[in-house]
Amino acid sequence: MENPTPEEGRILLINKPLQWTSFDVVNKLRYKLKIKKIGHAGTLDPLATGLLIICTGKMTKRIEEFMGQEKEYTGKFTIGSTTPSHDLETEVSEQVDIAHITPQAITDATKNFIGNISQLPPMHSAIRVGGKRAYEFARSGKEIELKHRDVEVREFEITHIQLPEVSFRIVCSKGTYIRSIARDFGNALGVGAYLSELCRTRIGSFLLKDAMTIEQVE
Repeated sequence: MENPTPEEGRILLINKPLQWTSFDVVNKLRYKLKIKKIGHAGTLDPLATGLLIICTGKMTKRIEEFMGQEKEYTGKFTIGSTTPSHDLETEVSEQVDIAHITPQAITDATKNFIGNISQLPPMHSAIRVGGKRAYEFARSGKEIELKHRDVEVREFEITHIQLPEVSFRIVCSKGTYIRSIARDFGNALGVGAYLSELCRTRIGSFLLKDAMTIEQVE
């Protein structure tokens, strides 16, 4: 089959590098591929890596469709400490004693987050409030009220425990904030937690193992 023209568009699966924003990837590909109509289907935070779906040309019409599909993530929570952003974007607080936290308690805590749950998004998020992003208010020290949202966590598996780090795999619906799960998971254990590592491994039927690096695209 012949390659589609730029106007017809295509779907590119990209493995987003650490410290890049999703828009960094879009802008890099726009310049390299000399394509004007290009966008991504679902933001990844700069401190997250993994699967980013890039759509070009007429395929940009399917962005909403891809954004609505189920996601899978792997990563690590660090328990016994917290941060204002619930990840490593902001400074870590002093660690509290976690000697009493057992592997069984950690596994049991996942049960609070499986199924349909009500979740409060992080203050350091891209949600728009009054025309501005929530993280803009957070970074300027202003308090705003965010609303809880209903999301679904279909699977929440603890894959490895090496305290203070807890490795996990989560399968969830659109709009789920893994940073919020980190915060609430730490609260359930009574010692706090933050998200120290995150990788998106799947969106719908699209897999990270099929994605290209930025270098491969170039």
